[in-house]
Amino acid sequence: MKAETFLFAGVALFFAVTGLGYAFWSTFEPVGTTALAVSFLMSSLVCFFCWRQHLVRGQRLQDRKEAEIHEGAGPLDFFPARSYAPVATAIGVTVLAAGVVYGVWLALIGTGLLVPGVAWFVFEYHDRTA
Repeated sequence: MKAETFLFAGVALFFAVTGLGYAFWSTFEPVGTTALAVSFLMSSLVCFFCWRQHLVRGQRLQDRKEAEIHEGAGPLDFFPARSYAPVATAIGVTVLAAGVVYGVWLALIGTGLLVPGVAWFVFEYHDRTA
């Protein structure tokens, strides 16, 4: 994760410098300044996540120049076969977004559909061992 950390640190630095320059020369035009500030914060968040994963998990094979291909052999991770949780969550988000446009009553129905979909995502494989 070391390379990814440096990559996103560079992206965050770019957005910070660009955002400060934009804010200075546009006399604090709110939309562009906010968009660049949010871009800086999002890339900083990804940079922090990658850095934290590098500290917790240590070096990966991709981080070592002398690593051999056969060292990465074996199972990678757990990948579920299929799930209907994304469909339930997508329906809930769609109804909630339509509720923002058409009224609070539809937004409440969308929230009522979205919460079980997210809970389904979270707890679908919570009892899986290994």
